[in-house]
Amino acid sequence: MVSVRPENADQARLVTLLRDQGPRSRVELGDALGLARARLVAGIERLTEVGLVESAGPAASRGGRRSSLLRLGRGVRFAAVVVGTRELTVTVTDGELTPLADLTEPVDVRQGPEPVVRRAVELIGKLRAELGLGRLTGVGVALPGPVDLREGVPVSPPLLPGWHRFPIRDTIAAELRCPTVVDNDASVSALGERHAGVGRAFDDFLRVTLGSGVGCGLVLGGHLHRGATGSAGDIAHLTVTEYGPTCVCGEVGCLEAYCGDSGLVGAALAAARGGRSPALAARLAETGDLTAADLTAAAGDGDPAANAVVREAGRRLGQVLVGLISFVNPAIVIIGGAPAGLGHTLLAEIRALVYRRSAPLATGTMPIVLSDLGDRAAVIGAARLISDQTLTPR
Repeated sequence: MVSVRPENADQARLVTLLRDQGPRSRVELGDALGLARARLVAGIERLTEVGLVESAGPAASRGGRRSSLLRLGRGVRFAAVVVGTRELTVTVTDGELTPLADLTEPVDVRQGPEPVVRRAVELIGKLRAELGLGRLTGVGVALPGPVDLREGVPVSPPLLPGWHRFPIRDTIAAELRCPTVVDNDASVSALGERHAGVGRAFDDFLRVTLGSGVGCGLVLGGHLHRGATGSAGDIAHLTVTEYGPTCVCGEVGCLEAYCGDSGLVGAALAAARGGRSPALAARLAETGDLTAADLTAAAGDGDPAANAVVREAGRRLGQVLVGLISFVNPAIVIIGGAPAGLGHTLLAEIRALVYRRSAPLATGTMPIVLSDLGDRAAVIGAARLISDQTLTPR
């Protein structure tokens, strides 16, 4: 596998263009990059020599002799590792970040980081064997919690007990002998949207990630905005009410306590035990517990209390988004990770509150939409994360 990097900014721009836009002819590359022919030819020759670029067959004729298309070399292969609170997903992509193979299996993050990271490395090994790959170009890792980007370690992640400052980046890099980058899943998902989702058409957007936790990735000026310490968009524990439900962090009234999976299930349990939802009460009596899927089923059947839980979550998220939109002024807001079947109900409440309470100048042309990538946003984003590092000069 290719483990070298571009040697200068011109080469980096060329390989990045091939990653983001696919195969291109020399003429198209020259036009897009604005490089003199001699510099372009020299760059292509060097990138071909080290395996970062290769021929992809003949280009469409423009009259005269046909040129050939160029693409990223087949030796450029990235791995994406997405750690969830209940699932571990590992994917191998090509240089254009198209998934080639993936594996997903249940995981218990409460066992600590060592067995989870070890299993991730094992799954990558299985995919490499299946695809006949040697050394990978790099690995990108997405975690459901705050990450120290410089050290590549999680920092006091509420959803990952016992993971504080575990050297995930260095452990995986040593095991697989390739560059590794770690970031939080909300930022990574925003990168995925920027690369292959609806966010591709916008330079400024917010991408909210729902699920076990709640986070927000910010793309500003076409680039992921992480803030001074990498914690930009950490909205999970913003207080939306002083007297709300208790959050996993120990505080009360956090956004995550309303919109996270555990918050939704907690509200469903309260509705069942309080006699407000016969459907949820019956399900609780049958199984002894409730899940987000149970809430979805009850809401889909028209249960008023179940739908009230979902609408309240949407209103609380909308409340936070009003402030973010006023401050950031995004071109679009993308919502991802909502439990299957609840997305449109959440979206309706979010839109109603945001459009009612925000300044018309900020939201007059700003859509709020559900992500069309789903769980793939984090996978593509993790691959994009490591490709951004390895396709730049040292």
